[in-house]
Amino acid sequence: MKCWNCDKASEGSPFCGACGKIAGRIAGTTHFAIFGLPPSPDVELAALERQYRELSLRLHPDRFAQAEARERRLSLEHTTALNEAYKTLKDATRRAFYLLSLHGVDLDREDTAAQKNMPLEFLEEVMELREALDGAMETKDQARVQAMARDVEGKRSAALQEAVESLRVLEKGPVDEAVLKKASHALGRVRYFTRFLEQVDAFEEEMLA
Repeated sequence: MKCWNCDKASEGSPFCGACGKIAGRIAGTTHFAIFGLPPSPDVELAALERQYRELSLRLHPDRFAQAEARERRLSLEHTTALNEAYKTLKDATRRAFYLLSLHGVDLDREDTAAQKNMPLEFLEEVMELREALDGAMETKDQARVQAMARDVEGKRSAALQEAVESLRVLEKGPVDEAVLKKASHALGRVRYFTRFLEQVDAFEEEMLA
């Protein structure tokens, strides 16, 4: 895309490298590209936060209050994209799901093949866990619920680590379908375990009410 002000080529940065004007948004710019980072499950959080604060200040709509309409609009667009990118990349779990989506697997869609093709033994494990949790909640056995939550949190962490390791392999390329499937299933487990823990949180809030 060419800069609207100086007609020089823009490389996806929020600001034109030639004239310094706020640049147009390039369709398909990834969250990583906004920060000038390569796609990776590993991000240095302190550096990410520094860059986020710097870009937030430079892109803040108040700085463009007296600018022409185009620059005001671009400021809002970049700020919205920046906030969404930061929210995603600062969280290891969100970052892993997003990185997987860049490889064409969107686990936010319930109808995605990875969601529907989870290993049968895992689905059976989930069913048993949920039945046990329902039983513990029905009898208001908090100690049992908390013990189950600790166990599931450990499983969730292990699944996320497995996904991260697979995503590292994918980013080194070339794309290996077996590794992609492994990452998809690992994050699928993360999703199931996260929902389980959310159910535990809701139960504990109810007990405190």
